[in-house]
Amino acid sequence: MNFLTFVRENARWLVGAFLLTLFSTFGQTVFISLSAGHIRSEYGLSDGGFGTLYMAATLASAMTLPQFGKIVDRYSPMAVTLLIVPGLALACVLMAASHSIVMLVVTIYMLRLFGQGMMTHNAMTATARWFVAQRGKAVSVVTQGVNAGSAIFPITFVVVSTAIGWRQSWVVAGVLLLVVALPLIVSFIRVDRTPRASDPQPRFQPGRDWTRHEVVRDPLFYLLLMGVMAPPFIGTSIFFHQIHLVELRGWSLEVFGSSFALMSTLTVIFALVSGHLIDRFSAVALLPGFLLPLGVACLVLGFFTGQWSVFAFMTLLGISSGFSWTLFGALWVEVYGSRHLGSVRALIESAMVLASAIGPGLTGVLIDTGVALPAQIVAMGLYCLVVSFAMPGASRRISLRLATDRK
Repeated sequence: MNFLTFVRENARWLVGAFLLTLFSTFGQTVFISLSAGHIRSEYGLSDGGFGTLYMAATLASAMTLPQFGKIVDRYSPMAVTLLIVPGLALACVLMAASHSIVMLVVTIYMLRLFGQGMMTHNAMTATARWFVAQRGKAVSVVTQGVNAGSAIFPITFVVVSTAIGWRQSWVVAGVLLLVVALPLIVSFIRVDRTPRASDPQPRFQPGRDWTRHEVVRDPLFYLLLMGVMAPPFIGTSIFFHQIHLVELRGWSLEVFGSSFALMSTLTVIFALVSGHLIDRFSAVALLPGFLLPLGVACLVLGFFTGQWSVFAFMTLLGISSGFSWTLFGALWVEVYGSRHLGSVRALIESAMVLASAIGPGLTGVLIDTGVALPAQIVAMGLYCLVVSFAMPGASRRISLRLATDRK
């Protein structure tokens, strides 16, 4: 089955999951950080102060997600959607209404839990279960919602906030979630997808189904986490402090902003490429290479001061992001099975949210104490390269274990 036929025959489920990831943007750092300047000004916070507050709220959401995320094993994707989309909409309205530090922390906690956490968790878990032989293709389509959201909503927010103010723009986001997103998503995923006779046979049979208690005792799980946590930590840290970096380098903010289109385009292309590769070779086989472009990207951005380095960084980041998003959507069901996938993925999503929480806070504090952001970015790149050297061994060990489980 070619790609276009696959998309056409499965459009309702792919679109529904795509919309979940699209509207998760309202809880992503790339969107929230657009209000960072206003928040720091109105609440009297430094870069490090807001970064620490943001970290605390995100850490709280990461601690909540392992338990809350289990609901995707108990309820249908539609039922979970009916809970989390209104929760995200309420968080958007609270951002507009908040005037105290306490309420700001609660608001960011809800944005991160319902947006970055549960919207993507619901979409990815459902997609991994709906599709088997063509899971890579399905995930590569669904993850485009994140890229589309990053391309559409930030610039829209800037335009709308210029016209009506940043707080009122958050109200618009909340209304959009309730009036447009919720009924659309529900209309597409109200019926779960079931296997069809026309579905191709999977190339790779899964191993046994692991419980979450078994997963946390698996040494390979923590090696995989070392790689999985790098992209959210690095991406969130750099985008959260993007204004600081632009000012430090003396770059044009408009030129810097234009580079996001390049990143988004390459992320789309390489997400689709990786989806095809996963269906052909497996997600486990792609583990050794996914962090290498990100590591080189950080070294370029950290060492070179010319504005061209932004475009080189975004090019490599787009390649790595495309591979990472699709890989993370397909990997866990291959390694740990599907029966307890929601519970297992909730733990992993929590770790990724944790990484995105630590990033802005840690880098902000280091900036306040005199550690230059470019030096921190170089350290991030070196970390990626070191972890990449461990991934071929992890891939081989997992493949051997899966082969044993299938006997």
